[in-house]
Amino acid sequence: MRVALGFDTSCYTTSAAAVNRQGEVVAASRLLLPVASGQRGLRQSEAVFAHVRQMPRVMAELQKQLAQMDAQIAAVCASSKPRDGEDSYMPVFTVGLGHASVLSSALNVPLYETSHQRGHIAAGLIGNEEPSGRFVALHLSGGTTELLECSEDGLRLLGGCADLHAGQLVDRVGVALKLPFPAGPALEALAQTWAGPTEGIFPVSIGKDGLTCHFSGVETRAQRLIKAGDYPPERIAAEVYDVLARTVARLLDAACRRCGATQALAVGGVASSLRLRGLVEQRLLKLRSPVKVMFGQPCYSGDNAAGVARIGMKNYLNR
Repeated sequence: MRVALGFDTSCYTTSAAAVNRQGEVVAASRLLLPVASGQRGLRQSEAVFAHVRQMPRVMAELQKQLAQMDAQIAAVCASSKPRDGEDSYMPVFTVGLGHASVLSSALNVPLYETSHQRGHIAAGLIGNEEPSGRFVALHLSGGTTELLECSEDGLRLLGGCADLHAGQLVDRVGVALKLPFPAGPALEALAQTWAGPTEGIFPVSIGKDGLTCHFSGVETRAQRLIKAGDYPPERIAAEVYDVLARTVARLLDAACRRCGATQALAVGGVASSLRLRGLVEQRLLKLRSPVKVMFGQPCYSGDNAAGVARIGMKNYLNR
């Protein structure tokens, strides 16, 4: 079996994966970066060092899986920057690219580069029907909240968040509620324990163009409510997911109308939340929106190298 390897060393996860010629994930391994209790992330230098320490463990697990299927590495691909653009750069991605470069030279196989964002979109399409024509992608994570028009011509930025990213909102509220970082899974679990209704205590803030949102006001009000103890933690968690869903639905609807598209894909760690997915679909129905939104499989929605590996295999087959 000939496979392409993918590497992704983001601000959250050390990840490697392999796909076969059909783009199916045949092996995957990843480790979250270690963050001390009460902290809201790592500095770039700390994250780089953590990736260097964790990559041998990630690769050992990946090789163990590949050995069971007698796989032959045909190509290597790495996310070398956060998003498209010559000015896009972040030190953490040099670790994955460096390991991919060494492996490419040692095995004498092609090396391809892509962006972390393109990897997310490719991973989000695993298990979904390939969109016909142009579609809208919404990348929701701790480092990005961006609306993108996706077509054969590439990616075009349409809008997104003007201040605080969706993942930052989730993490900051979660840490304030004494939850571990990254706080998404724990905050969602807490929200699930709220049995009452949500009442929109956090208003949606969207610009006149319908494509730009703001979350800093939500965080400020949430922090104030947490300190005051006016609402139980589970109610605050549920209201955070409610305002995220109302915002996401309106962004997707406006972006698809702007592009003349009817299909949308939501990717990124925040989009892995099953609670958010259900709420977004409900909000789109209430808006009577024609948008059909797709979500990636939860295991491929957070930071991972599966999409990067798929991009590598596609480039290898098209060489």
